[in-house]
Amino acid sequence: MAFKVVLGRRLPEAGMAVFAARPELDLVVLDNPAPAQWHAAIADAHGTLCWLEKMDRAALAAAKQLRVVSRIGVGYDTVDVPACSERGVAVMVANGSNDLSVAEHAMMLLLTVARRAVDIHNHVAGGGWWPPGGLRMVDLAGKRALVVGYGRIGTRVAQYLKAFRMDVAVLDPGFSPHRIAADGFRPARDLHAALGEADVVTLHCPLSPATHHLMNPAAFAAMKPGAILVNTARGPVVSQEALVAALRSGHLMGAGLDVLEVEPATPGNPLLTLPNVVISPHSAASTEEGMNRMARISAQNILDVLDGKADPAMMVNPEILQAG
Repeated sequence: MAFKVVLGRRLPEAGMAVFAARPELDLVVLDNPAPAQWHAAIADAHGTLCWLEKMDRAALAAAKQLRVVSRIGVGYDTVDVPACSERGVAVMVANGSNDLSVAEHAMMLLLTVARRAVDIHNHVAGGGWWPPGGLRMVDLAGKRALVVGYGRIGTRVAQYLKAFRMDVAVLDPGFSPHRIAADGFRPARDLHAALGEADVVTLHCPLSPATHHLMNPAAFAAMKPGAILVNTARGPVVSQEALVAALRSGHLMGAGLDVLEVEPATPGNPLLTLPNVVISPHSAASTEEGMNRMARISAQNILDVLDGKADPAMMVNPEILQAG
């Protein structure tokens, strides 16, 4: 049987090569389609590979023959997983593809804020040398860090922080305190109590109703004065309004952000003008190596489902295998 596969946009060559090895596929490559174009293209598709395209009930209603939704990367907040499961549509993610890249990026953001790298570079590039107010940088060694979310990325970040001789606590209700302690980290049980002890807070939890605005005004008030926040998870995990207030007041030393509540950043976003903020454009996973890993796994996930050999380790909804 010839399958039709629709890509929201072209993959890096490592992913396109996976599809090229199956010339019988009817492969359609779009370019950041509008919803109407997306729905029309997937009307007779058996598989889709999504970037920012939404796979909600409206999209599923348009795609009568759909069997698999593959996401580039590991996030799936643009996919209505319950609706897919109702239809028996497999939702696949590229587990293990970007944890190294994102973890390194989180450390880059942390070090950039702690050492005020952008601010100082701009001062020197503008003809200055030693800033009039001093450097006001901080060491990481000896400080306390809180890792929120202990999945593949959070686990790596915790290890990197420990290598910097930080005292690392981990908060994740999905992991037992015994497991976290066995890995050499302090289990944290209460968010606000842990925030009050941390010099660095780094977020690696998925976006869900439980984590939406996890970092709200009360959470920022609980944070230790002079702390640094790093977010490479999802923008809505943090209340931007509360974050801006904490930064403007000086309660936080700074923030390193790879994600925002509204992306791309709007011109009036106050975070763009704050000197103690470093922002990257949701690019933590987008190293050359990371993109190739994500592309290759995401493409293979589609073929595996269509060939009847879906990898449960890559499935968000593996329960549909039992139902089938």
